[in-house]
Amino acid sequence: MERAPIAKIDLDFLSIEELAALRDEATDRLAEKVAARQAELAMLSRYGKITKKGPAAAEAKPKKEAKDAWHSSKDQSTAA
Repeated sequence: MERAPIAKIDLDFLSIEELAALRDEATDRLAEKVAARQAELAMLSRYGKITKKGPAAAEAKPKKEAKDAWHSSKDQSTAA
């Protein structure tokens, strides 16, 4: 999919109404793209597929090994 070049807009020369219309159009486009991505992710989650793991996904799951190691070292120190 090839993107058309984005025309540069000099925001200083737009009227308030034109700026508001531009904002509304950008907001609508962004909402459409977010909805499409959410639908795509919902469809993939039904099949248990993960597309990309970002930093947030890595932080969301605590590492079980580290947690278990901490508990076992704590148990050993209290048993001695």
